[in-house]
Amino acid sequence: MKPLEIIIAVPQLRSGKPGPCSKCKMWSHFFTFFQIDDLSQELRDQHHQTGYFMPEPIVLDCTFRDGGYYNSWDFPGDIVNAYLVAMKAASVDVVEMGFRFLSTKGFKGATAYTNDDFLRSLVIPEGLTVAVMVNGSDLLTDLGLEETLERLFPEPAASTPVELVRFACHFHEFERVLPAVGWLHERGYRVGFNLMQITDRSRDEVVQLARSARSWPVEVLYFADSMGSMSPQDVARIVGWLREEWEGPLGIHTHDNMGRALANTLAAMECGVTWLDSTVTGMGRGPGNARTEELVIEAEALRDRRVNLVPLMALIRSYFGPMKARCGWGSNPYYYLSGKYGIHPTYIQEMLADPRYDEEDILAVIDHLRAEGGKKFSADRLHGARNYYSRPPSGTWRPSEVLEGRDVFILGSGPGVADHRSAIEAYIRRARPVVLALNTQSAIAPDLIDYRVACHPVRLLADSDTHATLPQPLIAPISMLPDEISGALGEKAVLDFGLGVVSDSYEFHPTHCIAPTALVLSYALAVATSGAARRILMAGFDGYDAGDPRNDEIENFLDLYTQDEGRPPLISVGPSRYRALALTSIYAM
Repeated sequence: MKPLEIIIAVPQLRSGKPGPCSKCKMWSHFFTFFQIDDLSQELRDQHHQTGYFMPEPIVLDCTFRDGGYYNSWDFPGDIVNAYLVAMKAASVDVVEMGFRFLSTKGFKGATAYTNDDFLRSLVIPEGLTVAVMVNGSDLLTDLGLEETLERLFPEPAASTPVELVRFACHFHEFERVLPAVGWLHERGYRVGFNLMQITDRSRDEVVQLARSARSWPVEVLYFADSMGSMSPQDVARIVGWLREEWEGPLGIHTHDNMGRALANTLAAMECGVTWLDSTVTGMGRGPGNARTEELVIEAEALRDRRVNLVPLMALIRSYFGPMKARCGWGSNPYYYLSGKYGIHPTYIQEMLADPRYDEEDILAVIDHLRAEGGKKFSADRLHGARNYYSRPPSGTWRPSEVLEGRDVFILGSGPGVADHRSAIEAYIRRARPVVLALNTQSAIAPDLIDYRVACHPVRLLADSDTHATLPQPLIAPISMLPDEISGALGEKAVLDFGLGVVSDSYEFHPTHCIAPTALVLSYALAVATSGAARRILMAGFDGYDAGDPRNDEIENFLDLYTQDEGRPPLISVGPSRYRALALTSIYAM
């Protein structure tokens, strides 16, 4: 037998130790190593140039697991089978078919539970490995680890289509979930770990976790770019930390907040990460993931397997493409900001799906979460982040000085103002009410507008240049807003009327108010009421399309306002959907 001469990396086996090549004395750092004595000259050249051999990557597609957040994991059976055919043709190695959730609350489709009977109903091509994912938190319940696992995996691996189980874990869950590896391994399952939010951890924490994993039969150790904030340099740093104690295969799961999902995946591959996650069209929560249709093209160069994209592209055209257009996953500037500032993408996804959040709201919430922290999603925190006026209100200007006993005419931005401009202008010239225009509304002659009203911090900042050129004084809770807003407004005359936001409350004080929402109409009504207006006329509040939840939000605070008969009456002189408003015609006045 010839003497052992060289070292080669084989990513899926676990024997041997890293060591130098006996010819070139270079070390390989990223894989599990085997010494062999018979290599082609091409492989020898590659080794001598790089110090290691690039092993064949393993592509894992997790579309039905990660994408199920958009349709409650309810994918049609014919689509699932067509997907499996497409994955095989595209040379995908592993398909993670879904979760195995423990909770049964609410309806969820088959890939939320991915039970063995469902998997047996599918036509799974030969050679395609089937995986499922379990949230580590599901194992840490009062049931106990073993009983939970028995519920989730009632059959041994030999009798089910499932070969691989991955656990998604936060760092604080990892040590407690590790014993599940032994339980599953004894029953024939291969086991991997997906470590979440690793960018928040120190080197010592990462190294300790890798050291702990060595004690169990973990096949692959994944790390996830949970916030989509990592760069290729960050990827290399994390790989280096893990490699201080972990010699087995590594995997990566990337998110596309900043458009780096594929770049980070390829950077990880260059660092020796061999298990690579992706989804069809990047389907996944918020900005989504690396796209399978792109990753398999990149992986083809490193594998002796041809990629046939025809079935996959046909499936994208007929199903995933239209679904993406409807649901809207994929990166955008909001997700980019969430990645940049380490904000959980579910905040963005929830706001984009809720029409009550306009552009100003989303940006303001992002700015709030950037300062207060938003790495973990909380519906309560999202609601609180939208309340920019949570501290006690204060102000210096008294609206009664100019409004007491007078009619106040509030102009909104609906089409009713422009559609009936001539009649509105004629009435204002004749009756001379005090005219308040919301934000930068300019559908009537500017000399007929007495004041402008604004209270949204992002909207104020965005409109600051416009406000600086408008002749009317601005009513705003300026002393309660960031200094950058007053600085942006420059020498603009601003009347400081304070605002506090308390759900289901309206209070009217001489220099401030309490309102149920920070919407500018709610604030304008409070200005007029605190100023003791005789009545409040309104135009441009036509309402949104039927079914739009913004109608409900406005209707709710209008109902609250009109419950007290002692307040100035609200009269819409143009078309409006809102039942709380008394309707008349500007032409009848």
